[in-house]
Amino acid sequence: MGLAQCLADAFLFLLLLGLTTAQRQVMVQEGPLYRTEGSHVTLWCKVSGYQGPAEQNFQWSIYLPSAPEREVQIVSTVDPSFPYAIYTQRVRGRGIFVERLQGDAVLLHITELQERDAGQYECHTPNTDERYFGSYSAKTNLSVIPDTLSASMAPQALTLMEGDSVELTCEVSKSTAQHTHLSVGWYLLQGAGEHRPEEILTLSKDFILKPGPSYEQRFLEGDVQLNKVGNTMYKLIIRGVKPSDQGQLYCEAAEWIEDPDKTWKDISRKQTQKTSLAVVSQGRDLSVDITAAERSLSEGDTLQLSCVVGASKSSSRHFEVIWLLNEMEVAKVDPHGILTLEEEYKERAKLGQLQAFKQSNTVYVLTISEVGLKDKGTYQCSVSEMKTPGDLHSVQTSASSGIQVNVKPVESPLRLSVSTSTPRVTAGDPLILQCEVQGATGPVSLRWWHLPPQQPGRRVLVATMEQDGTRSLGSAYQDRETRGSLRLEKESSSTFTLEIPSTLGEDDSGQYRCEAMQWSRGRNWTGKGEAAVTVSSMGAGLRAMLGSRIPTVSYGQSFELICHVSANYAMEEVPVSVRWLFQPSQPTGPSQELIRVLPTGTVVWGTAQPHFQWRAQLVKSGTSFRLRIHSALPANEGRYLCEVQVWRRNILPLRQPAASTSSNAVEIKVVLPESKLQVATKDSSVEIGSGNTAIECRIVLARNNSQFAVTWYLLPPLADATPLQMVRVNYNGILEYGSEFSSPAQKSRFLSQRVSSNTFQLHILSANLRDGDTYYCVVEEWLWLVDGWFKLGEGTSGRTTLKFKLREHELQMEKTNHNISAREGEEVTLPCRLQGALLPGTRISATWFQAQSSGRDSALLSVRRDGTVEYPQERLARRLFLRRPSAGDFSLTLGTVERGDEGQYYCRLQKWQQQSEGKDWALQASARSEYTQLATTPPESTVLSRICSSPPLLNFILYLPLVLILLLVLGVFCWYCKSRKSKKGNMTGWMMELQGNEEVKKNLADL
Repeated sequence: MGLAQCLADAFLFLLLLGLTTAQRQVMVQEGPLYRTEGSHVTLWCKVSGYQGPAEQNFQWSIYLPSAPEREVQIVSTVDPSFPYAIYTQRVRGRGIFVERLQGDAVLLHITELQERDAGQYECHTPNTDERYFGSYSAKTNLSVIPDTLSASMAPQALTLMEGDSVELTCEVSKSTAQHTHLSVGWYLLQGAGEHRPEEILTLSKDFILKPGPSYEQRFLEGDVQLNKVGNTMYKLIIRGVKPSDQGQLYCEAAEWIEDPDKTWKDISRKQTQKTSLAVVSQGRDLSVDITAAERSLSEGDTLQLSCVVGASKSSSRHFEVIWLLNEMEVAKVDPHGILTLEEEYKERAKLGQLQAFKQSNTVYVLTISEVGLKDKGTYQCSVSEMKTPGDLHSVQTSASSGIQVNVKPVESPLRLSVSTSTPRVTAGDPLILQCEVQGATGPVSLRWWHLPPQQPGRRVLVATMEQDGTRSLGSAYQDRETRGSLRLEKESSSTFTLEIPSTLGEDDSGQYRCEAMQWSRGRNWTGKGEAAVTVSSMGAGLRAMLGSRIPTVSYGQSFELICHVSANYAMEEVPVSVRWLFQPSQPTGPSQELIRVLPTGTVVWGTAQPHFQWRAQLVKSGTSFRLRIHSALPANEGRYLCEVQVWRRNILPLRQPAASTSSNAVEIKVVLPESKLQVATKDSSVEIGSGNTAIECRIVLARNNSQFAVTWYLLPPLADATPLQMVRVNYNGILEYGSEFSSPAQKSRFLSQRVSSNTFQLHILSANLRDGDTYYCVVEEWLWLVDGWFKLGEGTSGRTTLKFKLREHELQMEKTNHNISAREGEEVTLPCRLQGALLPGTRISATWFQAQSSGRDSALLSVRRDGTVEYPQERLARRLFLRRPSAGDFSLTLGTVERGDEGQYYCRLQKWQQQSEGKDWALQASARSEYTQLATTPPESTVLSRICSSPPLLNFILYLPLVLILLLVLGVFCWYCKSRKSKKGNMTGWMMELQGNEEVKKNLADL
């Protein structure tokens, strides 16, 4: 099992080691790839999962279609002599080279692809790992296809006037067998040298038109277009050419193919011949001047501006005028005099407050009536000359200098005064604000705002009233169940009142702003005023104080608890809830809820004390709440407190309380009636010969209506022994036996009985010498107090000793203490012998005991007078024997001694005599032996037991014969091999000797 587990663990370790070890992997660009002859080609290769240095080396080879099994080396990053001869010249001339992207990734460049470069390319990485594990090369296919792309345009030299249009046509074609896309673009090259061409417009491979940055706006306006005419013709159109368009224009076509990795690659690019474009600009004789009738205005005045255009032959030319305010367009008048306005000025134009018109071909006017503060700033007019009235492109543009217009504010005629009759309120109180508006010449609209001090700069809309009287509430004030029905009224033409029925709390404190607005003289006039309000929390100053005039009450007496509630505000109209809590003097859990009085006056009684409501009375007087408890009981003893909750006024239904507080705790003590119990405490003794007997327990004094519980105790003879509970009779007369007297035999012998109102007796049936001990009783006095029994007190009686009266002549026994030692597992005999002969008609009973530390010795074996044997402890029946070699020998034999048998043993003998035939047997005498001390020792160890108890020795003895036999077999085998080799050598020598003799004989014969 151990070897199998070891092998399994080793295999698992190796498996995990293999899983966690990195595996080298070489990847190359996925093929097949198609590239055109003469193009610049790149192939990437990278390696991962390697060990060793971070910079790996790469070697590129090719397998040509003519010899697919033969490797032709091309280039290496580590070995300059790696290329074969056919590639050596190209590698040295950088026609083929390797670009290192990073330590484990490279790019193979073929600057000018040749037809013979087609084949299968392999990227190989020399091993730097501790062992070969993974892949060290990867392959991809490259096909070389003819370059069939062509692009042509006839070269031209064009000279155009500024604003003219130009059209150029480019012919692009291809005949590639593979699926490819085309892109066609037009470019402008300005200047000489290293100037980069500027993109004009391109039709991408995805058939999307993309203008260059400088032509984007003109493309969006439709002035730059690229159209496909037929299958191979692409036409570029530029309308309204500008001097910036001059230079050399050409067309570039590119052919694209999709690689297996779903990316597109341009495989060929062609440029056409260039067309030279020169743009002649028109003369710049345009001048613009702006004048104002008045530059400094007040709100409500009229602003008039004039724009004068200066140009030769102005009557035959076409101008477009744009009015600007702070460089933002206001209005535009085209060559036909048609007005176009920006969005924010259209409404004012409809009201007749803004006009812009063409007074003549050289004079243009802008008029703004009822100017406001937003109309101040710098005004300009910009004039653009158009070639024709409908042309979208200007020939030239000129702007006037700026003219500064100032607009002075006019003070609002509105004067507002805000006041409040409730500057300081408590949460739940109404808030009343009044706003008086003066200086209004007509209807006004009103807005109320709350400015919370906790959030400076923020304002919360409370309510609005429009000029027509329409009212609306802010979102925070629309819930009527939270604040009530908010009221906004117009008391007179100039007085407005806002009433919030119920404030929430301290968050409603702060400034309340009234804003009035009136439209007059072309603008909105605004006035505002504020008033401060402080709202206190309902928890501010809320206190509850609990008291009682009588903290200690007698059983059955009434007592009163008073809960005084006070706050910093009037409590009379505030909804209040009072909850009375009680914690018993011996708590078994959280506080009990005795009673709860809701704000509506509804009383809810707690369930912890079901009968409490019949003995309790609630009284409310102002802000004081009284709880009267009649006929105090022990269950009423403990700690009381009241918990007060308050709600905001003027809000129904009641939701969460606004504040709560708890009072101090008041402890109430309930004094029970004193116990008058007295029990007879005089010690006594009872002497009997045999049979039944009784022990008496007498009550001297007690209450007439009390009940009693009596517990009987046995006091063992040992001085420090604990009293043993025999039997208990509770106040209901129910018997309960102690653990030592719970057997059926014991229950049948010990009985408790009440023989009179003040006397109890313990009856002992069939009393014997073993019962000769000391007894006493404990009496408990119990009283029924309304809802339960309560213990008033207890008393302990005097001791009663039970003695047996025997005849003068006693049994004669050996009175010697014995000390016996026995080994575990052996048999031992404990002596108990009677001295002298027995008289005729007498019998002996014997009982063996083992002394116990509790004082109540345990009986082991009993022999009745009729000779029957009893085993009080069944588990010892097989090990206990009375051999009785003679009539007076009651020695006990204990078989198979155990360690737990150690201790003191003794026997008790009783002599019985029958008075006459048919009569009962009477106990005549009793005697007890001295103690026999039994000590146990561990069993004697044998050789076999020592061997069995030592695993190493046992293994040595078991395996030694096997080793000896194995050595013996090995020795025999070696002897056998050696013997056989010796015989073979002797045989060879004999044969050589025989052969030599024959040769000698032959030589002699020859002689």
